[in-house]
Amino acid sequence: MSKLQFVDLSVPIQPPVEGEMAGDLAVALAARVTYQDHEQSVERVTRTFGCDVADLPDGKGWATERVELSTHAGTHVDAPWHYFPTTAGRRARTIDELPLDAFFGDGVVLDLTRFGPGERVGVDAIREAVEATGAPLAEGEIVLLRYDGDKSFGTADYWNRYPGLSAEATRWIVDQGVRTIGTDAVGFDRDFPSIKEAFAAERDPALLWEAHRVGKDREYFQIEKLANLARLPARGFTVACFPVKVAGASAGWARAVAILGLPR
Repeated sequence: MSKLQFVDLSVPIQPPVEGEMAGDLAVALAARVTYQDHEQSVERVTRTFGCDVADLPDGKGWATERVELSTHAGTHVDAPWHYFPTTAGRRARTIDELPLDAFFGDGVVLDLTRFGPGERVGVDAIREAVEATGAPLAEGEIVLLRYDGDKSFGTADYWNRYPGLSAEATRWIVDQGVRTIGTDAVGFDRDFPSIKEAFAAERDPALLWEAHRVGKDREYFQIEKLANLARLPARGFTVACFPVKVAGASAGWARAVAILGLPR
């Protein structure tokens, strides 16, 4: 077997960094991590084992962390239950009910870097981006939308300013047999301030969370907050993005990875 190359497509789950906490979304998805180091745990370790500090190597215990966060924090997979209670008239599936084969497959990167913050990516732009990859979309492929949103990770702009798909573009991708679509932006739809501004101007309810709401009629899965899509070719790699099995949840964290060099 040829040597495999792994590209990490995930952003870290971490406490907020200085300067990035701006807006409701950043606050709602902030991770709170409490760290306990090898010294702080000594009292618990000695009590647990009934030993003395001198019995521990260099008098040290273990390191642990306690994390409080949303299932939508960090790189994660959205389940249909997130979008709406039903899909095509039936109860929408939660993250623990999704098929694992939907999260391992041939990847396709669509270059959408020409789109700026708040812009809607329409179906014509998606068709052009697919054509640029040299082949049509195939059933079971995992489509990754590259905006280069991860380049502003750790800033307020990361949370508040990014493009997103229109409902029509989302339907078109899913209608090609694609079940899983990822983005390197915070969210799959464009940023919330842009949606709010457009709705205030047009009063059109169809603009509200339009890409997510496609899940009311068509079952599909989203990967949000990806990274390093710029390091991938348009085709010729495999994606693994298995979500953590959180019972009854609308999402699950994922360590998304691209693998180059697998036999095809």
